[in-house]
Amino acid sequence: MEKLEWSPQMLLGIASMDAEHHAFVDQIAQLAELPDEAFGPALYALIKTMERDFHGEETVMEEIGFPALLSHREQHARVLSALHHVVPGVMRGDFAAARKAIELLPQWFLFHLSTMDTALAAAIDIAGVVEPAE
Repeated sequence: MEKLEWSPQMLLGIASMDAEHHAFVDQIAQLAELPDEAFGPALYALIKTMERDFHGEETVMEEIGFPALLSHREQHARVLSALHHVVPGVMRGDFAAARKAIELLPQWFLFHLSTMDTALAAAIDIAGVVEPAE
């Protein structure tokens, strides 16, 4: 498996999205390297983080009236569904399908980043949404 590493080319110019994406890239890289005994809890943590981050993105899309909300939400739902489908195997001690899903996740992310999230970042910028100071 080719390891996905964070790079400046992944920046969208929206601080919250960039931070979430950077953390996501780091999280899947770490998950891919974990032994089976640590894999399950890390997978569950990744899913929880993705659900939280996706919810935040979808809330912003609703607030700005983003025209591609439904297709963007569908991509989120599909990737989460795939990850939820491998959880029962992990719970039984079978990690093969989950490890394959994690192996494919970077490919999905790069596609999603370059299409859906790039369009969303442009729409956020045009809408003039100001992010809260941290």
